[in-house]
Amino acid sequence: MESNLMQDDKNIIVMKLLHYFITEKNYNPIILQGVEDEIWLENLEEDYKVIRIVSGSIYNDEQFDFDVFKTKRIAKKIQKKTLSLSINVLSIFLNLGENVKENLNGNKHLLCVKVTEEKDIKANKIMKEAFPDIDKKLTFSEKGMELFMKITNDINKHNQTDAKKIENVFKSKTPIITYALIIINVLLYLMPFLFNNYEEIISRYCIYGYAIRAGEYYRLITGIFLHGSVLHLVLNCYSLYIIGSQIENFFGKVKYLIIYLASGLMGSLFSMIFGGNTASIGASGAIFGLTGALLCFGYYYRVYLGNVMRSQIIPLVVANIVFGLVISGIDGFGHIGGLIGGVFTTMALGVQNKSTKTEKTNGLIITLILFVFALYMAFVYTA
Repeated sequence: MESNLMQDDKNIIVMKLLHYFITEKNYNPIILQGVEDEIWLENLEEDYKVIRIVSGSIYNDEQFDFDVFKTKRIAKKIQKKTLSLSINVLSIFLNLGENVKENLNGNKHLLCVKVTEEKDIKANKIMKEAFPDIDKKLTFSEKGMELFMKITNDINKHNQTDAKKIENVFKSKTPIITYALIIINVLLYLMPFLFNNYEEIISRYCIYGYAIRAGEYYRLITGIFLHGSVLHLVLNCYSLYIIGSQIENFFGKVKYLIIYLASGLMGSLFSMIFGGNTASIGASGAIFGLTGALLCFGYYYRVYLGNVMRSQIIPLVVANIVFGLVISGIDGFGHIGGLIGGVFTTMALGVQNKSTKTEKTNGLIITLILFVFALYMAFVYTA
């Protein structure tokens, strides 16, 4: 068995490459129907989002050209599914014939590496620039079956760890904060009727630019918990339950609450900036912010949510923004402000297991600049 599995040098190279890309660079295998003698790996966070390890023999230019055509076609499908602007593919050929011309890198999105021996990987300029540590990581002290078992065990452990991380993100949790927000919205709608002072409450706590600039800053937040009718309340509470419970599940309770309040605040500021002195109420801005957070989450986890993002979430967001701008009585600018606030606040807080420290720092800086600019526009420029 050992001789069959490990004495073939190319099999050893394949195993080592899989170990490196999966355990060190967090690439995941792609299941493709009808594709033989090649392994496709995907990591949307890397410069080369797709790695191909091709063990099948390619003897001439015609076969190579067909391989390039096939690869481009599959890459376009992956690009569409994952909502990526571009897909850079690196193909590693282990059995490329001598008759194939050396012009392997004619397309910037599809680069090819010819590997005959392991030293070819370490000496290749493309590999060294893209993966500077690959030289050290392909070196093992184990040999033969011991090497095979180590690589197999390492890959299995890595996959199990990744599976647990994904399960932890997507497993259902009780949306306590969402329930609390819904209860607060309902109570604040019912209480004024019980005390027969509904108009007074709306007038005193709504989002109203003139009053806010006069010092009643609390309106920026209180206005997002008030509603003008039962239908308005029901629609927002239903949206909050559907979207909010997902965001609370994906981000956790503290981050969720921060996104909700920050989005509501940005929506209120946009209402002040673009709505003039028109009064505004409702949780829609905050809910649009949660939708923005869902867009960010879906982008990072687009391998799992790509189809849902393309067919459901994005069309829903676009439709609601359009309706808010063209239908009278709806604070469309508050919706846009909430959406923008939700996106950038999510960038600052980060997406679990995906966002890097640098991305979160950049997101925080952009978010602070955005809020300072919005405050200037609301309180100085449009005053």
